[in-house]
Amino acid sequence: MTVASDTFGRPLRSLRISVTDRCNLRCRYCMPEQEYTWIPRSDLLTFEEIVQLVDVFTPLGVRRLRLTGGEPLLRRDLPVLVRMLAARPGVEDLSLTTNGVLLAGCAAELRAAGLQRVTISLDTLRPERFRALAQRDALGKVLEGVRAATRAGFRSVKLNAVVIRGVNDDELIELLEYARGVGAELRLIEYMDVGGATGWSMEQVVARREILERLAARCGKPRALAENGPAPAERFALPDGATFGIIASTTAPFCHSCDRSRLTADGMWYTCLYARQGLELRRALRSGTPTDQIGAMIAAAWRQRSDRGAEERLALPDRGPFVPLHELRRDYHLEMHKRGG
Repeated sequence: MTVASDTFGRPLRSLRISVTDRCNLRCRYCMPEQEYTWIPRSDLLTFEEIVQLVDVFTPLGVRRLRLTGGEPLLRRDLPVLVRMLAARPGVEDLSLTTNGVLLAGCAAELRAAGLQRVTISLDTLRPERFRALAQRDALGKVLEGVRAATRAGFRSVKLNAVVIRGVNDDELIELLEYARGVGAELRLIEYMDVGGATGWSMEQVVARREILERLAARCGKPRALAENGPAPAERFALPDGATFGIIASTTAPFCHSCDRSRLTADGMWYTCLYARQGLELRRALRSGTPTDQIGAMIAAAWRQRSDRGAEERLALPDRGPFVPLHELRRDYHLEMHKRGG
C-alpha cells in the first residue's frame, strides 16, 4: 500500500496511541472537573489489537509512534507493549509522554524494552504550586521520575511545561536551568483551548513572542536552530549554549506540516486534535474486517483530510474554550485526555 497524503500533501507519518484515558493527576488545563466518564475496560484495545493496527498504519507511511494517555504508565504491563511495538518493522521512532509520577519505578524497564525517547510534563518546580495545578501532592515523585529517565539512557529526555499567565509564567528561567542541570531539554507550550480546557481564555496565553522576549531580557537573545521537519517545537539556543523549544500551537500554528493522527484507547482514530468526528477502528477490528480493508478505510480518510484546526481557531474573532462542558459530557471522546493531547 502506498504512503497516504492528505489534501494539502501532508503525509501520514506520526501516530499517537492512547493506552488509557485514566490519569493520576487533575491538571487544570486538561482535567479540571471533579467527575469524568471513563472508557469501559472491555472497550480498551488489547496490546495485540494495538499492534495489529500499527501493522495497518505502517504500510501507509507511519514511522513514529508515541504512547500517551491519560497517563500511560497506569496501563498495566506497559513495557510488554513497548517490546511488541519496538519489534515491528517500519517503526523507526518509539516514544512516550508521561506526567512522571510513576516513572521512577519503570524507566529502566521501558528503556530495556525498546522505548527510545520520553517526554515528561513538568509545569512547576514549586510544591505548593504543583498541588494547586495538578490537585495532587506529587512533585517529588515527578522529579524522581525525571532523574530515573536521565539515568536510563534514553535517546532524549524532554520536559514539557504548559505556560499559563499568572500561574507559572514566572518560572521560565527556573525550569530552563533545571532542565539543563538534569540533561533534559525544556519545551515551553502555549496554553491551548482544546477539549478539557474548560477554563481557557486568550488572556491566560503567554505567546511565543513574549516567551522569547522574556528569555532574551534575562539570558541574551535566543537563536533559532534549524527546522526539525514536522516536529511541533521550534528549537532555540541561548548565548550560553542552552537549548529549548517552544510549541506555539495557539498563536503560531504548524498545521501546514502536521503529520500526526491520534488513536484513542478504545480505537477511535482522529486526524486532528481539534477534530469532532473520528473513525471507529475497534468495531471493525473485532468484527473480523480484513486488515487490508481497515487500511483502505484509514487511507481514504487521510486522503480526504483537510484539517487545519489550530489555524481555524486562530482566525476566530471571539475565541473561547473549544468545547463547552456540556458537550464534553455528551461526547467524552472530545476530551483531550481521551485522545492523547
